[in-house]
Amino acid sequence: MYSFQPSCWSEHGELTAVMLCAPSSLDVPDLKTAENVQWSAPVLHARAMDNFMELKGTLQHAGVQVIDYSTELLAEEQQLSEQLLNRYFVRDLACVFGKQMLPGEAGSSIRRPEYGHAHALLEKWFPQNFKASMETGDVLEFGDVMVLNKDAVLINIGVRTTRQGVERAKQKIFEAGFSEIGIIDLPRSSDTLHLDMNCNVANEDVVIAKSFMRYFPIYVLTASTTRFDMTEQFFNRHGFDVYWLEKYNTIPDINFLNLNPETLLVSKKATKQQFKNHPKLQKKNIVEIEVTELEKGGGGIRCMTLPLVRKL
Repeated sequence: MYSFQPSCWSEHGELTAVMLCAPSSLDVPDLKTAENVQWSAPVLHARAMDNFMELKGTLQHAGVQVIDYSTELLAEEQQLSEQLLNRYFVRDLACVFGKQMLPGEAGSSIRRPEYGHAHALLEKWFPQNFKASMETGDVLEFGDVMVLNKDAVLINIGVRTTRQGVERAKQKIFEAGFSEIGIIDLPRSSDTLHLDMNCNVANEDVVIAKSFMRYFPIYVLTASTTRFDMTEQFFNRHGFDVYWLEKYNTIPDINFLNLNPETLLVSKKATKQQFKNHPKLQKKNIVEIEVTELEKGGGGIRCMTLPLVRKL
């Protein structure tokens, strides 16, 4: 049990508590092995741990309470968990909607064990906010979800999230207090694996997005109605300008994290000039960290962090 209760109503409010997980103890020794586990390059555990400790330390220095769930597993679970290559991508495991936390369901079999490990701990820590569920095959990974504000949530169905997964979660999202759920269906490729590899909230009123997204409609659900918007119309209606990127390095440029309304936590490989090119982002405090070894697993800083509490 922790002294706080989960609460998140946006992607940009001040982050005060977050869940992480240290990388596994295994090396990925060569390119062939990396390709077989769907990583981009070989990875050394020692370097990955250095990256992780820099991420953890930077969050703590910013005043964020950090929970590394790998340290709270039982011995038998630890033995398995330390061999799970993708376990540090905790964003997919669960999501806080307002004051309610919902469990995800893995879209890839290689990741299924870590969902069980994390969900059991979350249920123990936050019994009033979270209840683990039995696997149903209704896949939902929360890298495909963005809590835009107190009114709207955007969800991508694609490689790792199904329409059935959204159907399973939608009533709980409405009950948490949100009035709209936007559903987008983006291309199914390694470069568009999750929603947060295609767009991200960079300010209370700015979304950064790959330019191709302007051509995609969003299916908008309320508790009683449905409609369609185009992507830009949907964002505009909820108070966001869209900063369209024509050129980008997907993981470091898109997959960043809001520490608070003034500060973004980004990879050292990110194109920092892209933030300075937008008038509403020019005064942002950009904090850079070295996560190159971790990014080889196919995700970035947002993928590695599960916000538990953000201030309104």
